[in-house]
Amino acid sequence: MNDVLKLEQLEKSYNPGKPNAIAVLKGVNLTIPCGQVVALVAPSGAGKSTLLHIAGLLDTPDSGRVILQGQDMTGAKDAARTAARREALGFVYQFHHLLPEFTALENITLPQLANGTSRKAAEARARDLLARVGLTERAGHRPSALSGGEQQRVAFCRALANAPALLLADEPTGNLDPGTSETVFSALMELVRATGLSALIATHNLELAARMDRVLRLTDGQLVEA
Repeated sequence: MNDVLKLEQLEKSYNPGKPNAIAVLKGVNLTIPCGQVVALVAPSGAGKSTLLHIAGLLDTPDSGRVILQGQDMTGAKDAARTAARREALGFVYQFHHLLPEFTALENITLPQLANGTSRKAAEARARDLLARVGLTERAGHRPSALSGGEQQRVAFCRALANAPALLLADEPTGNLDPGTSETVFSALMELVRATGLSALIATHNLELAARMDRVLRLTDGQLVEA
């Protein structure tokens, strides 16, 4: 099985070299094979968002390596990192960040158009993804006309629009009530399993974490199997 992501000996501190320096990551190692869904569990402030940002090429470590689909991205130039984020990575956050002036369908279509996909093909994929999460009838609605759970399901579809190899999700159900959280998480897992991609999902919810393939806990700057 090929590895989608490898993190090797990641170190990250804030205010390094100063009396108030905070070491967030201390030699973090992680390997995610193709098709594996990994839960990342940690209390607020433990560094899970920092870890996700480094894995997603949105931040850089002080030392260590980030290897995405076999390519060392640690010292890659901005253009290469941007291309990798666009083509190989999908992002989901606690808040949906949908474009308010566009419909659900358009929010999923736009990333594909930016990646060179024809409008016809982009809209067809957007409709297919919406159907998978039970939102066919909501395709023409703007985010303000959708419930919180519907907005987040559209955000999942947008993250998968360009068929990434790896999904990175930071508390994707953290802003939802328990009932909606279950519905949204089930939709996310069905999408992930149907498309066969890998995922690293940060969550406070231990019940949701237990339904993934592996559970890792970020403790004192290091990852340990939970």
